[in-house]
Amino acid sequence: MSGALLLLLSLNGCAQNQALAPPPGGEQVSIVVKVPQNLAAEPMQVMYRSEKCSIKRSGPDWTTYEEDGYLSTTVQPQQQGQSDLYEAKLPINGGSRCQWQLSNVTFGVTYANTTHFGENVKAGPGGGVIVMFDQHLPQQRSAFQPTIEVSGDLLIRKDYYPRVSEHFLGGHEKLARLFGEGEIYLYYRVKNARQVVFEPVLHADYVLYSVGPKVKKEGNYTRYTYPDGSVVADGRDPSFKKLQSIRLTAEKVR
Repeated sequence: MSGALLLLLSLNGCAQNQALAPPPGGEQVSIVVKVPQNLAAEPMQVMYRSEKCSIKRSGPDWTTYEEDGYLSTTVQPQQQGQSDLYEAKLPINGGSRCQWQLSNVTFGVTYANTTHFGENVKAGPGGGVIVMFDQHLPQQRSAFQPTIEVSGDLLIRKDYYPRVSEHFLGGHEKLARLFGEGEIYLYYRVKNARQVVFEPVLHADYVLYSVGPKVKKEGNYTRYTYPDGSVVADGRDPSFKKLQSIRLTAEKVR
């Protein structure tokens, strides 16, 4: 296993105490994240599955069934020299008696510093990617975000905008997060990939602000203020297409 990896191993759901033991010289998948200014690469959540070390589950009718065992690890991607690239090399075959196989990886970027958005602004979720290497569903899943099927190596290059939101219901909170065309995560299933590259493009000058209602009642909606000064409060989610249009129009004028 590459010395560049910091593996924090934990067994979840597998009765056998079997840690990863990848064979020397085994195949790896390189996960590379290009990190824009003011952002940071998040620790990667890596899931391995095993047919040999299956676990028993109980159904709603109290019948039992078996499913593949699973083992989760946390991998901290390493900066490549002084560049903005962060990489982790993950063994496809996790080895050991269980013969662990790489199942999925959750990774992405988040704000490393939010002080330029004001006081008491915390970093929120967004800017995430989940890549699946087998037929299993990941731990985090969405009923609305589609899974994109890809054969071979994968390059993900997507636009993102800062979204600064202020919430009052359930407690006062300010969050800065990345807003893109997906929800919190983009979902991919790859076949025969040996490299996955994520290049988020942050348009830092085009900030979307939102302020939630202070009282919960009909007609009280979150108010969104777009970079061009337009305000929308119609009960719908903010529009990524509108942000794209505002930016592209402004860039044509320059």
